[in-house]
Amino acid sequence: MIAKRTDLAGTSDRPFNNLLRRLNAVDYELIAPHLAVVEAAAGDLLYNPGDDVQIVHFPCGPSLASYMVPNEDGRDVETILVGREGAVGGIVSQGFLPAYTRITVKFGGPFARLPISKLDAAKLKSISVRNIFARYADCMLAQIFQSTACNAIHSIEQRAAKWIISAMERTNGNGVVPLTHEQLSTLLGVGRSYTSRVIQNFKAEGVLDTRRGAIVIRDPDKLKLRSCMCNEAVKDHFEEVLRGVYPSEDNPAN
Repeated sequence: MIAKRTDLAGTSDRPFNNLLRRLNAVDYELIAPHLAVVEAAAGDLLYNPGDDVQIVHFPCGPSLASYMVPNEDGRDVETILVGREGAVGGIVSQGFLPAYTRITVKFGGPFARLPISKLDAAKLKSISVRNIFARYADCMLAQIFQSTACNAIHSIEQRAAKWIISAMERTNGNGVVPLTHEQLSTLLGVGRSYTSRVIQNFKAEGVLDTRRGAIVIRDPDKLKLRSCMCNEAVKDHFEEVLRGVYPSEDNPAN
């Protein structure tokens, strides 16, 4: 990860992260001098289990981070994706915080980084900063709950459609999702052969196509019909708790 520092204090321009843009001007100025924008590549490691979490990472634009839980058989299972609607690492906790999961960059791009000590200091000075990050933590917990229920009751086809839609909503809105078969297999927690079978079925139905390293959405409406409603449930909760923060068709990534 190559850091590209940008002075963000005293300007109206902010990183393209909806959580940061939700902060009012006074609250944002509490953290702006300490923000640094970096370019991250897909596969970059942000945290391993047990690491001391010292930095909050805010995905910007089409960038995505992924929480991955390692298992005893050596496989990692992905739990949730986090895009420009949120942040990863030390959202609500203070003091020493060991990472529980592996957190990696799913889709490369810009990330804004903030030392946790500076976020904690801002929370001490501003009730509204504390409130926004506590509300975001609630939304993230809702995602985890919904993902657990989804894995238990929905088919591989429904879950595949859900993950593709979830990734699509956080990209640039042109219907091209930089998601490989291998990445989708990890999201689903199944072997690549199962994933390939689902993709082939979707292609035969005219729902999507594939190109090297990406999925091309041909019929978003059909894809939504094949999906479960878990993604919509999470979006509805975001709208109740942090209106306007979850990515939508009205605010595509640049």
